[in-house]
Amino acid sequence: MVYVRDTAEIDAIRAAAQIVGRTLRVLAGEVRPGVSTRELDRLAETYIRDHGAEPAFKGYRGFPATICPSVNDQVVHAIPGDYRLQEGDIISIDVGVRKDGYYGDAARTFPVGDISDEARQLLEVTEAALLAGIEHARAGNRLGEIGQAVQSRAEEHGFSVVRSLVGHGIGREMHEEPQVPNYGPATRGPRLLAGQVLAIEPMVNVGGPEVITKPDGWTVVTRDGSLSAHFEHTVAVGPQGPEILSAIDDDVVTRGRA
Repeated sequence: MVYVRDTAEIDAIRAAAQIVGRTLRVLAGEVRPGVSTRELDRLAETYIRDHGAEPAFKGYRGFPATICPSVNDQVVHAIPGDYRLQEGDIISIDVGVRKDGYYGDAARTFPVGDISDEARQLLEVTEAALLAGIEHARAGNRLGEIGQAVQSRAEEHGFSVVRSLVGHGIGREMHEEPQVPNYGPATRGPRLLAGQVLAIEPMVNVGGPEVITKPDGWTVVTRDGSLSAHFEHTVAVGPQGPEILSAIDDDVVTRGRA
């Protein structure tokens, strides 16, 4: 079932998504060489609970932690642990929050100290691909237009998009219909309706698009060992265009509407 949310519901999703955005801002200030992914997880959980919400990932299908901190060739769903960040790493942090019965979800990939030119370009292109996809989250557009925009932006720079993992609807549940692929064609899928809320989340690899899941049953890595980046926002399909619900007011990169 595809849900169309009213203004009050979108405001409730925004409240959850804003906590997600602020959690990512807090974590951005803590990402540095020497910090462990477990330490980042503890900080995130404390911040979320202190702001009247619950970590959406913790306990979800047995996931044991608050954030998914995926480093270098890890694409998504990594479990926090003792690994300490090193100079030159990149780390994708995915955060989900439940507040008053509604969910928010977002992710960003951060540099750890000085990173390679290739890694920096990967981060810039993946975030640009997210914003390109968001621009097409408009009533009347087909769902495939989002994925086509993401794919085009990534591939024009020689990168590839992960095809086996997708974005999703979000609201009363963390994962709702429709699935939101990060590739085209633009003619695929239903037409979007004002009031739909989507978690749009490109996962872009330096190498090929193929991924595998590690024996822990959660951590997804690139098959060829190449770097991967992940950016995500919770986005409402508004009557006047897309609205990024997880963008915080002073986020100079992804502020307000796409």
